[in-house]
Amino acid sequence: MLEKLTGIEERYEEINKLLAEVGSDYHRAAGLNKERVDLEAIVEKIRAYRHTLRRIDEARSMLENESDGDLQALARSEIEELEPLVGKLEKDLKSMLVPKDPRDDKNVIIEIRAGTGGNEAALFAADLFRLYTRYAERQNWKTEVLSQNAIGIGGFKEITFLIKGKGAYSKLKYESGVHRVQRIPTTEASGRIHTSTTTVAVLAEVEDVDINIPETDMRIDVYRSAGAGGQNVQKNATAIRITHIPTGMVVSCQDERSQLQNKLRAMSILRARLYEIEEEKRRLEIDESRRSQIGTGERSEKIRTYNYPQSRITDHRINLSVFNLAGVMEGYIDEFIEELSERDESLRLASSGIDRDE
Repeated sequence: MLEKLTGIEERYEEINKLLAEVGSDYHRAAGLNKERVDLEAIVEKIRAYRHTLRRIDEARSMLENESDGDLQALARSEIEELEPLVGKLEKDLKSMLVPKDPRDDKNVIIEIRAGTGGNEAALFAADLFRLYTRYAERQNWKTEVLSQNAIGIGGFKEITFLIKGKGAYSKLKYESGVHRVQRIPTTEASGRIHTSTTTVAVLAEVEDVDINIPETDMRIDVYRSAGAGGQNVQKNATAIRITHIPTGMVVSCQDERSQLQNKLRAMSILRARLYEIEEEKRRLEIDESRRSQIGTGERSEKIRTYNYPQSRITDHRINLSVFNLAGVMEGYIDEFIEELSERDESLRLASSGIDRDE
């Protein structure tokens, strides 16, 4: 790790010299300045780390060479104060050395679909939607429903929604996968526990510049939105269905009042899905070992079980069980997110040749 830190410091100083010599080449200056800004925080942490190590060395030298009792006591006190700080700085530096996912700061599109279990699965899809909106509220993020297919008893066959907030993807990306629920349905007269599943897909919202979709690769159909009947029946054709011809992927949006708004939302979902496919291919190629340890997040993989009779939620990827189901269903999922993030970070550190505990 020390070699990596030295290399970062040297590059930072090199950039400062290059900026002083760049002259009127504004394009190069902008590129160098961006790199300098990216390195600045870690260089400050490196210097704080080295300064703390020097102070500890000086205190130890004083302890060994001074005979004055007061000076020795002062040295011991300083060592006791600084050693925990060294550990914290080392942990921070290791985290900063982990290659960041460029999508971490993006908004997220979450797709929840009822799986096995019929109406019970649809009801649990609604519970998960509420869970994520509650979590978003506490983060001061905004939520927008993009499309939904509701059933009459308050559940969803599927619902797609956008969560807007800095760092939303970095927090919620671990939610992708199959969520299993074990509980007694309200319609079950015999009181038997049913097992149902719901799938969650978390996609980073991407812009046009992130992924280009040629017009020739899409078929766009316009149709009337399905309303509640009566005065709510949509007289104009505003609903949009986009079929991505190369993959056969279909995205539909009908919740907005205008055709343009529905098209924009459908395109946003399609871009996010296609971008995720490309990212998954890339991860498979360069990071197979880590993915096999932390879990792929694919929809076919059961990631979490919600056991209502025991008030237990178990995340199978990290073997973590929490006996606070009511709190979790209100969006208190930080314990799972933090544990998954830390495990993921440790694996990425190991793959880059740095041991968290070294």
